[in-house]
Amino acid sequence: MRRLRVLEPLAWVGPAVVLIALVVLWPVIEMIRSSFLKISRFGVVQGSNGLANYDKLFGEKDFADIMVRSVVWVVAVVAFTVLISLALAQLFNQRFPLRKVARWALIAPWAASVLMTAIIFKWMLDPEVGVINQIRLKLGLIDAMGGASADQLGDASTAMPWLVFVAVFVSVPFTTYALLAGLATIPADVYEAAKMDGAGRLRTYWSITLPLLRPALTVAALINVMNVFNSFPIIWAMTHGQPGYSTATSTILMFILKGSNIGESAAMSVVNFGMVIILTAIFLRVSRWNKEVA
Repeated sequence: MRRLRVLEPLAWVGPAVVLIALVVLWPVIEMIRSSFLKISRFGVVQGSNGLANYDKLFGEKDFADIMVRSVVWVVAVVAFTVLISLALAQLFNQRFPLRKVARWALIAPWAASVLMTAIIFKWMLDPEVGVINQIRLKLGLIDAMGGASADQLGDASTAMPWLVFVAVFVSVPFTTYALLAGLATIPADVYEAAKMDGAGRLRTYWSITLPLLRPALTVAALINVMNVFNSFPIIWAMTHGQPGYSTATSTILMFILKGSNIGESAAMSVVNFGMVIILTAIFLRVSRWNKEVA
């Protein structure tokens, strides 16, 4: 009976372990294994390929630029998302008329399909009939922004800011609600004590709210780092990584390579996976997630 009691937790943990092994570990193992194989574009394994897939990948002329752009993409989107969400969470945590309506409205970009949102913004940015172009025309900003025929998504200098904007637009709702949940856990008496000590609003926010909000902020930012790095629909729907590879990230390159060389695409997947782990580790190191709030 004692042995059975020792094994009893396995009955509860076992199914979860099996599910993780099938859904997470097995695909990762297959991904790594495929990166060392020679696979035809039709998915037929033609034998081992050693490190040739990695050699070809690292030899791509745009590889370095794409990896740098991927990191900049993640940092920009996550940073803007967190800053905007902190402000919105603080706002929605206050009592004001129609607060519930405002909160529900914030869910809309999150509830909608990311692909659908990206397609809508692409249509809005159409150089001829797009709503945004029409607004530019009404405000007299056409000449200042490249003329009536200027394609905002046709040049990397204008396309990337719009891609970041759309990514932030769809990321803010989740992040804001995560921070709102964190704000709800902060005891009211802490603020009362700060008020009695004569602390102002900025001092209270910096010394009390932000430190106590750190667990929720860390989780929200970490999820955003992983989601944004692996983001595919926004860039693919709006620019396909074009012109050339000027708006492509590592995920877009991985998808493009899949059409011609599955082994090289698998190698890109492994590099992508490694980059996510590295960025996550750096973020956790910088955020000091395992340090207790003083």
